[in-house]
Amino acid sequence: MSVGYSKGDLQSVPEGANMGLGCGNPHAIAALRPDEVVVDLGSGGGFDCFLAARQVGETGHIIGVDMTPEMVEKARRNAVAAQCVNATFRLGEIEHLPVADAEADVVLSNCVINLSTDKGQVFREAYRVLKRGGRLAIADIVAVADMADDIRANVMLHAECVAGAARVEVLEEMMRAAGFQQVSIRLNPESGRMMDEMFPGLGLGGVVASAAIEAVKE
Repeated sequence: MSVGYSKGDLQSVPEGANMGLGCGNPHAIAALRPDEVVVDLGSGGGFDCFLAARQVGETGHIIGVDMTPEMVEKARRNAVAAQCVNATFRLGEIEHLPVADAEADVVLSNCVINLSTDKGQVFREAYRVLKRGGRLAIADIVAVADMADDIRANVMLHAECVAGAARVEVLEEMMRAAGFQQVSIRLNPESGRMMDEMFPGLGLGGVVASAAIEAVKE
């Protein structure tokens, strides 16, 4: 709830789908509509997929992509438990999506792209799988200042979605280079306080922030 979900959102998904790993709510900016096809990058236990499935309706379709067989199997079990028939889960990397060209109306992601070591390739793949007029709706961690070398080198802080964060201006350049237009990265003004609470003593509140990232394939 602290990153933008409602109590109703949390109660509407099957037990085990919400793993508490997000840094924002991409649905707040996605404006999903009935009949749309949505791809979720790094779908985990399926939390955002199940929320999206309700919004696109029975005639829409959700494709969750995760790189670990364990997570894909977990999400599939959750889909059966929730009797969610319009969400499917595929094994794959977000740099090489198992999705056809121009298949999706929307690409969602929640605190996953910062983990990639080739973010430019992630955006190129997102652009490839989107239809004309398709859109990105991403919640992620971004860097707002230069990061100390010891933080960048800290493997645990990479796993905590901090050390791999790219500067805002670098992300904007990557997205435009991939072909996206109407690029927007909006920082959450509360995220600095949240970072300092989560990682006391590291001063991360002035270095990284959660952000809403949007763009359009025109």
